[in-house]
Amino acid sequence: MLARQQNPSEGTMRQRNVRLAVLTMMVLEPVVVALAQAPPAQATQDIGWPRQLTKDGATLTIYQPQLDGWKNYKELTARAAFSLRPAGGDETLGVVSVKADTMVDKNTRTVFLRDVKAESVRFPSLDPGAADRMEKLFKSILPTGGQPIALDRLMADIEKDKVPATPVAVRNDPPAIFYSAKPGILLIVEGDPVLNPIQGTSLASVVNTNWDLFQEKSTKRYYLMYSTGWLASNELKGPWTTTQTVPPDMAKLPAGDNWDPVKNMVPPPPPTGAVPQVFYSNVPAELISLRGAPVYSTIPQTQLLYVTNTNNDLFLHNGERQFYVLLSGRWFRSAALEGPWTYAGANLPPDFAKIPAASPKAHVLASVPGTQEAADAVMLAQIPTSAVVNKAEVEAKVKVQYDGDPQFKPIEQTSLQYATNTQEKVIKDGDLYYLCFQGVWFMSTKPNGPWKTADSVPKEIYTIPPSSPVYNVTYVTQGNATATTVESSHTGGYLGMFVIGAAVGAAICYGTGYYHPPYIYYGPGLAYPIYRPWPATYGAAAVYNPRTGGYAVGRAAYGPYGAAGTSAWYNPATGRYGRAASVQGWYGGRTAASTYNPWTGTYAHTNQGHNAYSQWGSSVATRGNQWVQTGHVTTAGGTTAGYRTSTGTSGVVHTGVNGTVARTRNGVYAGHDGNVYRRNGAGDWSQYSRGSGWSSVDRGTVQSQGLERSALGRERGEQQVRRFQGGGAARRRR
Repeated sequence: MLARQQNPSEGTMRQRNVRLAVLTMMVLEPVVVALAQAPPAQATQDIGWPRQLTKDGATLTIYQPQLDGWKNYKELTARAAFSLRPAGGDETLGVVSVKADTMVDKNTRTVFLRDVKAESVRFPSLDPGAADRMEKLFKSILPTGGQPIALDRLMADIEKDKVPATPVAVRNDPPAIFYSAKPGILLIVEGDPVLNPIQGTSLASVVNTNWDLFQEKSTKRYYLMYSTGWLASNELKGPWTTTQTVPPDMAKLPAGDNWDPVKNMVPPPPPTGAVPQVFYSNVPAELISLRGAPVYSTIPQTQLLYVTNTNNDLFLHNGERQFYVLLSGRWFRSAALEGPWTYAGANLPPDFAKIPAASPKAHVLASVPGTQEAADAVMLAQIPTSAVVNKAEVEAKVKVQYDGDPQFKPIEQTSLQYATNTQEKVIKDGDLYYLCFQGVWFMSTKPNGPWKTADSVPKEIYTIPPSSPVYNVTYVTQGNATATTVESSHTGGYLGMFVIGAAVGAAICYGTGYYHPPYIYYGPGLAYPIYRPWPATYGAAAVYNPRTGGYAVGRAAYGPYGAAGTSAWYNPATGRYGRAASVQGWYGGRTAASTYNPWTGTYAHTNQGHNAYSQWGSSVATRGNQWVQTGHVTTAGGTTAGYRTSTGTSGVVHTGVNGTVARTRNGVYAGHDGNVYRRNGAGDWSQYSRGSGWSSVDRGTVQSQGLERSALGRERGEQQVRRFQGGGAARRRR
């Protein structure tokens, strides 16, 4: 809370300004020099509010904007309180209403303002003539672009009941759900096993599975490696038994291709620990695995218990005597752990919304409709990530590889068709072909290209239904084209996150719920078929991560490399399969399959395990975090942060015992009525007016201007910044 503070005398204020100016010159100059040499990762810092800019001896201090609207999360309208001191003059407070375009970088949870326009500037304490002169000075200092603000600050300014959401008609039928009270393995082999012969051996690896699975050619016997040993079976469905004998050719596995984890288990070590039970499925499925009988822990002030001896999000509602499990963002209910399970997301007990934020199970709140966490997740999924793409450079990198001649199938409910025998998303619209590649749209008159960057995309593409395997491309938009660049944007649906509706609100789920069998191509002259799976909703152990705002996939219970389809991928550049944790594509591969996102086909690692623009590089795609760089220095006198934008704008933020900025600690607000307000403490507010300076305001004014709600939103935003962006923000105070 802010303590009531008296306005300092003019002399005292000038002394503080001198000290602040000296500190600013001492700190900002090396900060800006450092920024010139710093990598874009420096932009992960939130530099806080208020912010101070100077020009020709005049000083402008802008307090944190208060959001009025964010149309399509691209066009922002807001108001902000500010103080303006002309060179050699007196400080005056005012309110500005602004409009700006936004570019969001969700990797750093930062919003960058572009084309900032001051729609109106009001000075409550000045007469019209003086106000006109000060407005001109204000507009001469106000930066028009590049201003960064933490995404969490803006999100906290939107009431959860006002978050726009358009639910998607996904399928919520439960998958096959297995239950085990002892160590278990969920072995998923999509369809018939796709065998990849291992050169120089009598072995073949099974490509379309989530475990290390081999077949010996002569005996047709399968061998399954788990963490501490080997299992063997004549059939995939079992029975599986432990074995100390594996085919001799296991010792001949080639170096490289990520075979080392397997070679380290040859010969098989002595058995240790319990032998896992194998649950086999030829379609994506789920496993509820407990370490013994259920062990429960209570959730205070609810009838909920959660099971502690499992990796699953598994609950028992004592009042209903029903179990609830969260799978891919969907809730399923059953009277017994063995099932049968039914979808429960539309009728979840109210107790789930009462799970405390400090609970070990608080992360499930993002999947409980009606909670603030669910509203935040829905908002994040709908906020676009944008990049300005250099047309010539991306066009030189685009290739599409078909297995044989291009083949297309109709997309239901449209006149469009999609390519079935390629890993890329190619849409046929009449005589034209559109390719969505790495979050950018291209077009061509031929299915094989050459491909040119599309300035726009046919509207019918955005009518593709969720039942289509290429539905996720409807979340990629393109526009603002110039002769050399185009701006591409994508939202959460492109990455497999979809909004689902319920009676009490919306939430986020992973996958559409529709299952599309993998495409398998038996081409002439091929020693093995080419296997291409579509993204699956289940069997990936998809868990929402509030820190990244995305879904992470692949827990150990589902195999060492995640879900089926991520353990090996066909590489058209080499004509062979990548192995285990090596994800292969046209441009080569990367290790660690957890970085692969099957919805986008991207391989580079980010904090969410995917990046739609990873293939382009910074010279080709300019993302939001390259609009501005930041840095800060902390001394005994406080913290000073500097920033510099691609437009040449620079500024400074100072919080501490020195300087006029620190005396309000961002506790100044802009009212809807154009007046400036200050929060002195809980329920205690002052208004700045002509002649009398700060004076108390009544409760009715506080309520009518929504000041307490703005203060709570600002406080929550600060907490979220500290939670998600860490370090630098934690040292600053509201």
